[in-house]
Amino acid sequence: MLNRRASFVAAAVVLGLSGAGCAAPSAPGSGDPGSMLLADGFEPESLNPLLGYGAEGAAKFYDGLLAFDGRAALRPALATGAPQSTMDAKTWTVQLRDGVRFHDGTPLDAEDVVATYRAAIDPAYAATVSSEFDMLADVRALDPHTVRFDLKIPYAAWPSKLVLGIVPSEQLAEPEPLENSGLNTKPVGTGPYRLVEWRQGDQMTWEANRDYWGGAPAIGKVTVVFAKDDNTRAQRLAAGEFDGTVLPPVLAESVGRDGYRTVHHSTADYRTIALPGTHPVAGDRAVRQALNLAVNRDGMILALLGGHGKPAHTPIPESMGANYEPTARFDFDPRRAGQLLDDAGWLPGADGIRARGGTRAQFTVLYFADDSLRKDLASAFASDAKAIGIQVELAGVDRSAVPARLATDGIVLGGGNPMDPDPQAYTSLHSSVIGTGTYNNPGQYRNAEVDAALDRARQELDPARRAEFYRQAQRAYVADPGLVYLAFIDHSYVMRDGKWSGYQPPVEPHTHGTTWGPWWNIESWKPQA
Repeated sequence: MLNRRASFVAAAVVLGLSGAGCAAPSAPGSGDPGSMLLADGFEPESLNPLLGYGAEGAAKFYDGLLAFDGRAALRPALATGAPQSTMDAKTWTVQLRDGVRFHDGTPLDAEDVVATYRAAIDPAYAATVSSEFDMLADVRALDPHTVRFDLKIPYAAWPSKLVLGIVPSEQLAEPEPLENSGLNTKPVGTGPYRLVEWRQGDQMTWEANRDYWGGAPAIGKVTVVFAKDDNTRAQRLAAGEFDGTVLPPVLAESVGRDGYRTVHHSTADYRTIALPGTHPVAGDRAVRQALNLAVNRDGMILALLGGHGKPAHTPIPESMGANYEPTARFDFDPRRAGQLLDDAGWLPGADGIRARGGTRAQFTVLYFADDSLRKDLASAFASDAKAIGIQVELAGVDRSAVPARLATDGIVLGGGNPMDPDPQAYTSLHSSVIGTGTYNNPGQYRNAEVDAALDRARQELDPARRAEFYRQAQRAYVADPGLVYLAFIDHSYVMRDGKWSGYQPPVEPHTHGTTWGPWWNIESWKPQA
C-alpha cells in the first residue's frame, strides 16, 4: 500500500508547487465569477474528519460513502449506490465507485474505507467521533471495491453514519492519537476542493479539484475569512468586501440589500434547556411539566430570532416527515403550569417564589458566555419561569467549565442532524448514553417507554413501522419531559445576488457556516451569464 502511493505523492507535490505560482490571487470584491470570498464566524480547530471536522458530511476536502442531498435523504458519493443490509440490520455492504483519486493523486480503494472506520473506533487513535460509532464491531474489505460493516446491534440508521470523510490508509498507518496527525492542518481527501493555504486566525483558501470524480467545480477558488464578531462581518459585507457570510437573523435582514439577498434556512438545529435530573427542583416531574407549559416559544422566536424559527417540543422537527408527531407538544399555558405546581405542593412564598418542604424552587441555568443567542434564550426562559414562581439564576461560562457543573445545573444546549431521527433523538433522550459523553443526555433523563420506542426504531428497517416507533417515543416524552425544548432555529445568511446560479436551500444540521449555508453544494454552482 505504501508503494502504490509513493509516485503519486511525488507527482502531486510537483504539480502543486508549479501551479501555486501561475495565477495571481483575485482581490476582494473584484467581481471574478470564478472565485468567491466568504466570511465565517467560526474557525475549525482541525480539518481531520476523525476529530469531528465535517461531522455531517459537508466538508469540501472530503467525501463520505454517502452524502446528504440537502433535504431529507442520503445519496451515493464514494459508494455506487445505497448500502445493502441483511434482514437483521447488523451487516451492511457497500460497493465503491471506481476511478476515484485522493488529492495526492493516489487511488481510493476499500482499504482506505476500512482504515478510516477502524480508526474511528480504535481507542489508540483517540478519535473524538468514536462515540458516534459505538455500534460498529468491525469493518473489512471483501475486495478492492467492496466493504462490509459488521455491527454489534441491529441498527437501521447505519446509512447516516456513512457520511464520514474517507482518508488515505497511509495517514493512519500508525495506531497513535490523532492530535498530531498531518490531516489536522493538511487534509488529503477526495472532495471537490483541496486546501491551498490556511493562515490560522485569519483565512483559508481552497482551490477546485480539477480531477474530482463528480466533475471539476466551476468556482475555482474559495477564500474564507475568519471574523468572529457578527457586527464586524456585517459591516465588511455591507461595504462589498465579501460575497457572503452567516449572521444572526435580525442582523442579516439589516444588511441583505444593494446587490445582496438574505436567506433563512430551515434546520434540525434545536435549542433546549437541559435540566439536571437529580436536582431537587429541576428534577421534579411537576416542575419540568410546568416549565414546558410556561415558556412562550412563539414569543421567543419572534423577539429573539425575528420570527425565523419554529417551536420545538421534542428533538424531532417537522422536516422529518412521518417521524414527526404533531400532537407531541406543549401549549403555552402559564395558568395550567401554576395549577400543576400547586397540586404538587410547590406553593408561592411572600416573594412569589414557590417552595415545598423547605426547598425553594430555584436552580441555575448555564449558557456559553460567547453565544449571545443562548444568553438571550436563557434570559427569556428565566423570565417565563419566574412568572410561575420558579427562580432561575443564569451563569455565562466558558465551555471548559461545563462538565463539572452538569450534575447540578441546567444548560442551554443546541444540536441536530436532519439525516435520520436516531442521531437526532437517541443521544438526547436514551438512558443508555448517560455518562458516554459530556453532552449525551446530560440531565440523566430516564424514561423506560421512551427508551423502548427508540430501541425498536433503530432496529426496524421498514420505514413506516420505524416512523411509528419515533412517534411513540415523542408521545411518551411529552407525558414526562426531561428537558425544555424551545426552538428549531433557522440559520441566516447574506449572499451576493445575481453572480452565480446553483443555490438550493437545504435543511441544515446544528453545524453551519460556510461549509453549509447557501454554499453546501458550491461544487455545483456556475457563474451566471
